[in-house]
Amino acid sequence: MTENQSLVGVDFKEGYIAIIDKPLEWTSTDVVRKIKYALQHRLGYKKIKIGHAGTLDPLATGVLIVCIGKATKMVNELQAEEKEYVADIELGATTPSYDLEHPIDKYYPTDHITREKIEQALRDLSGERLQAPPIYSAKKVEGVRAYEFARAGEEVELKKALINIYEMEILSFEMPHLKIRVRCSKGTYIRSLANEIGIALDSGAHLTGLRRTRSGGFTVENAHNLENFMEKLRECETK
Repeated sequence: MTENQSLVGVDFKEGYIAIIDKPLEWTSTDVVRKIKYALQHRLGYKKIKIGHAGTLDPLATGVLIVCIGKATKMVNELQAEEKEYVADIELGATTPSYDLEHPIDKYYPTDHITREKIEQALRDLSGERLQAPPIYSAKKVEGVRAYEFARAGEEVELKKALINIYEMEILSFEMPHLKIRVRCSKGTYIRSLANEIGIALDSGAHLTGLRRTRSGGFTVENAHNLENFMEKLRECETK
């Protein structure tokens, strides 16, 4: 669907895939909930199914695939496709959540870091390997979200997941700011990757910005601003 294409006449129950540019500080569930409310209470789809194919953290923006109606059967398939991100990373400091959700807890030396060392670190971290999720994540341990243990100050060991980082490149570097493009498999935590880059550089690092630019064949250039999409739904209501 393009920016000017109408949704009038669409049978959402039969299936529709909405590509949304998720706003900053919104959860992926917030986006789903907002669209579902409009479909149920304004367009009369009382029992409509809706879900997203791949969570984005609240502090991330970009491609969020929202499956509606019969398209929810495609969630697992769409979620399994490779992703592409642009990540902003600050070198020389860490946070408990590996991003800006929490304040910096420790500073590290950076005088020894060069562009060549960063390129080597990216090469070393590429390919198929195991990665540990951040402790401040929604991963469940014995039915409890990991971030609940973290907030309670309890230590818990999270199972590492098999991921594949297909490609990474430096987009810009001016100490302590690093911007990279990452092409990776489902399940890759870019927050964890930022932390791993810091460790590989004998320093520290954390994520300061993240944008998902592609998920499978869907790109951010073709994604809809959420409010624009909601306006398209309101147009359906008046027809």
